[in-house]
Amino acid sequence: MLILRLFLILSALAIILTGGMYVFTRNRRYLGLAWQIVRFVVFAILIFAALFVLERYVLIGWSVLL
Repeated sequence: MLILRLFLILSALAIILTGGMYVFTRNRRYLGLAWQIVRFVVFAILIFAALFVLERYVLIGWSVLL
């Protein structure tokens, strides 16, 4: 969980920094980069949630059957 928190903090910092760079430079490339970071973070969270559900329900249920 510590790694997940660190990942979320660093990604939030990257999104804030790219948003700030857009505000200062008005270069739309920074908005595109921020959007890519958001999509990657959402994708990573969905994978983490799927693995968590897999561990929590499927693997524990399988060990009960054995």
